[in-house]
Amino acid sequence: MDVPMWVWLVTIGAMVVILAVDLAIVDHPWSKKSGPKEFGLKQAGWWAAFYIGIAIIFGFGLWYFAGGTVAGEYFAGFVTEKSLSVDNLFVFYLIMGSFAVPKRYQHEVLLVGIVIALVMRGFFIAIGAQAINAWSEVFYLFGAFLIYTAIKIVRDHLKGAEEQEDFTESFAVRMVKKVWPVTDDYHGARLTVVRDGRRHVTPMLMVIVAIGVTDLVFAVDSIPAIFGLTQDAYIVFTANAFALLGLRQLYFLLAGLMDRLAYISWGLAAIMVFIGIKMFLHALHENGVHVPEISIGLSLTVILGVMTITIIASLLAPRPKEATAATGGPAGVDGPGEGHREAGSEHPESVSRGSSPD
Repeated sequence: MDVPMWVWLVTIGAMVVILAVDLAIVDHPWSKKSGPKEFGLKQAGWWAAFYIGIAIIFGFGLWYFAGGTVAGEYFAGFVTEKSLSVDNLFVFYLIMGSFAVPKRYQHEVLLVGIVIALVMRGFFIAIGAQAINAWSEVFYLFGAFLIYTAIKIVRDHLKGAEEQEDFTESFAVRMVKKVWPVTDDYHGARLTVVRDGRRHVTPMLMVIVAIGVTDLVFAVDSIPAIFGLTQDAYIVFTANAFALLGLRQLYFLLAGLMDRLAYISWGLAAIMVFIGIKMFLHALHENGVHVPEISIGLSLTVILGVMTITIIASLLAPRPKEATAATGGPAGVDGPGEGHREAGSEHPESVSRGSSPD
């Protein structure tokens, strides 16, 4: 699809405006005296529905102006990237719990994480589009990478690797700690404070660093997946952008279900394998081998079917009693995030798992 530069600029500008309105409405209704308010479930639900609604409207707009094939590629890409974004939320959920982020500041951290993710994915989309145009054999590489990623997802799920990972001691976080001292407590949403004449960073900055590195890893995983469905850079970008918009609202909406979506990793792995096979077939076809290609209609049907079955099976599965009994609620939402002391608060002092022992 040949997209004029002005359409790109209007699309990007519209998304910036949407994020600005989101920031103004969601984050503004608080005073300096009371501080930011916690993100409510009802508020999250309305905003999540709004973002999914504008993504669907955009898809129908593509259908009207560019035809059903283009719209089908967009919807397949959007559903895939939205599914992978839910996987992002699981890791964000664990990072929030690891650093004991107070609930009232979690939506600010998520907003920064989404902006970083958009920048990262835009960068990788540009690289991926150039690579595909210059070398069609890159589909073999992308396909093999997706199948490898699927195997890794299942293996990590079976081993419980994500739950065992200590995000407070990741390489990037350790590097920051070597350069600046880290305070023991949060100071509102501030990233740095001055103590005894020396600049200190707060655990809030550590959380953002950890989420930024996670965004980089997920960008590497997700971009090959959508290029397996469409090679149109505009569709790749818009599907990714609409999948990421509203992610923080979805985080709070799904927070209570995080421990219930037990089979989400299996569904994502199945989608990765399916798209990887689709890429191999497309690469063979591009190189003159007469093999059947998987249509975008079949791709959309498989992706929607797999995610529907995965979610239903997860919700019908018995709830893990150990997790509920151990935490008394979702980690990092009503658990460790609420028990962390902010500087100057009346809560009993506690030390962040993300702080330095300086």
